[in-house]
Amino acid sequence: MNLWQEYKRPASIAEAIQNLTSASGSVMPIAGGTDLLLDLKQGRHTPIHTLIDLTFVAEMSVLELRGDELFIGAAVAVNRVALDPLVGSHAQALVEAANLIAGPQVRNTATLGGNVAHALPAADGTIALTALNAQAEVASPAGTRRMPFTALFAGPGKSALDKGKEIIVGFYIPITNYQSRITASCFKRIMRPQGVALPILNCAVWLERQKDVVKDIHIAVGPGGPIPFRATEAEDTLRGRSFNEEIFSRTLEALLAQVKFRTSARRASADYRKHIVGGLFSDVFEAAWERAK
Repeated sequence: MNLWQEYKRPASIAEAIQNLTSASGSVMPIAGGTDLLLDLKQGRHTPIHTLIDLTFVAEMSVLELRGDELFIGAAVAVNRVALDPLVGSHAQALVEAANLIAGPQVRNTATLGGNVAHALPAADGTIALTALNAQAEVASPAGTRRMPFTALFAGPGKSALDKGKEIIVGFYIPITNYQSRITASCFKRIMRPQGVALPILNCAVWLERQKDVVKDIHIAVGPGGPIPFRATEAEDTLRGRSFNEEIFSRTLEALLAQVKFRTSARRASADYRKHIVGGLFSDVFEAAWERAK
């Protein structure tokens, strides 16, 4: 049985949207396809009538500075994200997350947009982009628009976008071009020892340091709820204060009060996650803190 009936290769965003909205039967946009094609072959996804290949849309493969933002197209391969010097200079947490997605062969094909579009609350790229305060650019028949990154998600594995009408074009990450502002970020995760596996827990931190004061901070922990989120209560505890053991203890209490860990047979129990999150957050924060000297 054919896994799809029609295959489209649009060359522009407008053409891609037209292909999506005019397709007969079920339709799905695809870029790397490392998850979708495997699901189709193994029967975990119903057959699709039309595949829209987005890798020929030039705008979606761009990685460049745009003013005071870094733009990464949704069809940019994960390995390119990991190796690009612009990402290394302005979004170190995303580099570290990209280097942990699957294995080298998959990273050469899989895309950052695909990692996000799966809408998993602990996807490595997703957690890094959340901490980096990214915005998403989305195209629809009405045109393109920007939206907060976390607004892309409706629940575990559920995108807030209409896949028959909308596509993610790319992501905008705010960057710092002022010497008076010293910022840094970091991403780490804890996983089972067998290598490529779902993370038990992951964490990303972006911070702005002013001598020994945490001037600003973003914290993302996954999976800490049904959708990716910022640990705003922990951020508020640290923001504007000098970093010391007492403040860190209060921050961890605030973090544990806000996250909603659940028990997963494939990952870990909620109690185990509560037990290890303090050590993981400490490692990530201290790495970002040292980088921001």
